[in-house]
Amino acid sequence: MSIIRIGLAQINTTVGDFRSNADKVLEVTEKAKALGVDLLTFPELTICGYPPEDLLLKPQFISENLKTLAQITKSIRDITLIVGFVDKKNTFLYNAAAIVHNRKVAGVYHKVCLPNYGVFDEKRYFQADNQYPLYFIGGICVGITICEDIWVREGPADIEANNNADLIVNISASPYHAKKSKLRKNMLKSFALNNHVAVAFTNMVGGQDELVFDGNSMIINNKGKLIAEGKYFHEDLVISDIRIDPMEQRPWGLALTVNTISDTPCSLPKPKVKQRSSKKPAKFEEIYMALMLGTHDYVQKNGFHKVVIGLSGGIDSSLVATIAVDSLGPENVIGVSMPSRYSSSGSIEDATLLANNLGIELLTIPIDNIFQTYLDTFSEIFHGTDTDVTEQNIQARIRGNILMALSNKKGYLVLTTGNKSEIATGYTTLYGDMAGGFAVIKDVPKTMVYDLAQYRNSTSSHITIPLSIIVKEPSAELTMGQKDTDTLPPYSTLDTILKAYVEDDRSADEIIALGINHNVVCKIIEMVDLNEYKRRQGPPGLKISPKAFGRDRRIPITNHFREWYNDANKY
Repeated sequence: MSIIRIGLAQINTTVGDFRSNADKVLEVTEKAKALGVDLLTFPELTICGYPPEDLLLKPQFISENLKTLAQITKSIRDITLIVGFVDKKNTFLYNAAAIVHNRKVAGVYHKVCLPNYGVFDEKRYFQADNQYPLYFIGGICVGITICEDIWVREGPADIEANNNADLIVNISASPYHAKKSKLRKNMLKSFALNNHVAVAFTNMVGGQDELVFDGNSMIINNKGKLIAEGKYFHEDLVISDIRIDPMEQRPWGLALTVNTISDTPCSLPKPKVKQRSSKKPAKFEEIYMALMLGTHDYVQKNGFHKVVIGLSGGIDSSLVATIAVDSLGPENVIGVSMPSRYSSSGSIEDATLLANNLGIELLTIPIDNIFQTYLDTFSEIFHGTDTDVTEQNIQARIRGNILMALSNKKGYLVLTTGNKSEIATGYTTLYGDMAGGFAVIKDVPKTMVYDLAQYRNSTSSHITIPLSIIVKEPSAELTMGQKDTDTLPPYSTLDTILKAYVEDDRSADEIIALGINHNVVCKIIEMVDLNEYKRRQGPPGLKISPKAFGRDRRIPITNHFREWYNDANKY
């Protein structure tokens, strides 16, 4: 029986931080060697971080990535590494995996299947290869693949498995969205079972701009059984022995090139490794963890220490503040209450109660005098016109101005509080509540905001987000007696329309067929289409759905196609 001890190094890399990324590789390698690991695998593009985007167009970036790989290679003995990096051949760049053994790069695999959908633009940068080399490592035949290579039917992973690989290694940077971990696990288990081959899947963990990577690396045996898996949303080192029975080991194939790296596993004594699994988080726990990790990494990796949030006493700002505290600590979160003549006493009290519950500093900066100065300034110009959304937006912009002034003076990062439902319909104020550096719940529908608030309260012995905030009717409080339903349908109806139109690309007719009033459907589609210009000017925000605004969904601002208009003519 051939036995190889494999380790999956689930690490959190930073794009362009070559020194830190290399240090992590070397640190985990030493831990793995002490535990008797023969083959240690790292995520996709380990060396430079993922996704590097147009940094790949900079020659110095590529050379630094190659230099860093060379530096790592010099330190590697008594273990074999598979490390992601950018390879360059002539004028072409490749998304690549280096097989590092005994201070040498003993082999290189180039990614074959380059994703070019959703958040992926790999064909913009990389050349696709068409080679499927196999490697004899530690006495077993190993096929190497990179992320998309194992998702494509009859792709590289299938070809390698069908040519007698005993183990398929997949190094990956697979971005998170809700329910993806289950989809990914089922796919990998099915692949292993159908091809009668073991799978070692190493996934990146951490936040990178809008993307979150959830980790959950895993080892699956050739019967499709999960034998070890990594933590969700945390760095981890996953170790397991893979046994290949001689009766199951397949004869060498002749169709693919086979390269010998090492004939037998390392002979050093191996300590016992306890097999473990990771408990899959429940639905809202998983999403909350993703938002925490994405917020933490965006703040920390961009050199900020503290964040500032406008606390209105509403559910959105309350959830954002709670996520910020959970990911950064209460000492690094500042809340700002900015009451106006239209702010209810309940909202002011709720903001204070929330700040007390979270243990954060709360600044109170009334805006009514500033607002009155604006009204006085415009009194002559606005004479004879009705009070309308203009005056409402002035208040929102005053608040945005105050938050940005605090950011400039104190070096705080402003976290905006708009949710996906508001951003979709333009129920936001450009240069007002949209002003800021990072949009934590940009991809979270309003109905899910409530679910996440309820989930967070369930995790503590005391209620963190006051029930008075959760049960109150939503209002921007920019005019007397204002309610969100003055402009929008109930959020349960709105979010149903938005999921169908934005995420599922359903037509107006199909959405109306769900039993929703046609006038409401056409109005909401109109609002979504006409507010693309606002979304383009908003801050980046975390992706937690299969289709987020921005990287996933790119609609021209100047655009005369209006489905809501064409369909409205039918009624």
